[in-house]
Amino acid sequence: MAGPTDHLEVEVKFWVAEHTAVRQTLLAFHAQLTKPRVFERNLRLDTPDQQLLQNRQLLRVRQDTAVTVTFKSDTITLPGSEAKVREEIEFQASDGDTAVLLFQRLGYSPVQVYEKYRETFRLGEVEVVLDELPFGNFVELEGPEAAIKTAATQLGLNWERRLLTNYLALMAQLQTHHNLPFHDLTFANFANQPYTIADILP
Repeated sequence: MAGPTDHLEVEVKFWVAEHTAVRQTLLAFHAQLTKPRVFERNLRLDTPDQQLLQNRQLLRVRQDTAVTVTFKSDTITLPGSEAKVREEIEFQASDGDTAVLLFQRLGYSPVQVYEKYRETFRLGEVEVVLDELPFGNFVELEGPEAAIKTAATQLGLNWERRLLTNYLALMAQLQTHHNLPFHDLTFANFANQPYTIADILP
């Protein structure tokens, strides 16, 4: 049986004004485009009392070109690590509605929607994703931590400005900051809104 260290996700995020420079640098370093830009719709599921959220865990059903079910644990502390480390268990399902129905029968229902466009590259050992969210643009690096730091330098990303949180936590901060009447991170909700992640990030 697999243990909690067998599915570790090691990652950092960086907020960027736009992706053009990073994309050009990736191509200059001959990074491989592994997945063209695609729209993602994600459903976060939880119990009525938000038990997973209270435990800083995530259960998600993602729909893009496929359906992916993901569980993420609370952050795991590794000695000397400067990245975000979590256990991630992930698999593909044949039908998103059926996957959600199954979880509903187990007591987990959709509680939040979040959307983004994602373009995925491979730079050496590191997966580099360019994420466009309703409130801003981000670069996410995932892989061995030493390789992540090297990739950040290659891409001109300031390691001291790395983010170790997730998009939903950032959404919660922005919602509180502006007293937003919605909590779904969707393009429709942010259409014609002046709010961006720059409002809460230094």
